[in-house]
Amino acid sequence: QVQLVESGGGLVQPGGSLRLSCVASSSIYIIYHMGWYRQAPGEERELVATIARDGSADYADSVKGRFIISGDISRYTAGNTVDLQMNALKPEDTAVYYCSAYTGRDYFAARDYWGQGTQVTVSS
Repeated sequence: QVQLVESGGGLVQPGGSLRLSCVASSSIYIIYHMGWYRQAPGEERELVATIARDGSADYADSVKGRFIISGDISRYTAGNTVDLQMNALKPEDTAVYYCSAYTGRDYFAARDYWGQGTQVTVSS
């Protein structure tokens, strides 16, 4: 099992920037990928961005060119981290953002673990 601790978030005006950070506690197994999801009121949780152990990243179309995910998930002990730099924020980016880590004894037995979530509000 792994615990995820998020930081960052808050209130920002449209066009502004915020940075989210997530640190994973020690994990019995390697972490295959980490990422960020978000959930707006009345909406389903959706993928924002993920990063794999080799550093490759994927983004939702709605955030491409504005958000950048980075991190180091190569460790076998505590300290794996993932950050999300959010630029040119829009009101529709308002949501609770959740850090995730996909880990298990092997890739097919792995599952997602979640952080507690951090609120991002984009409003003037």
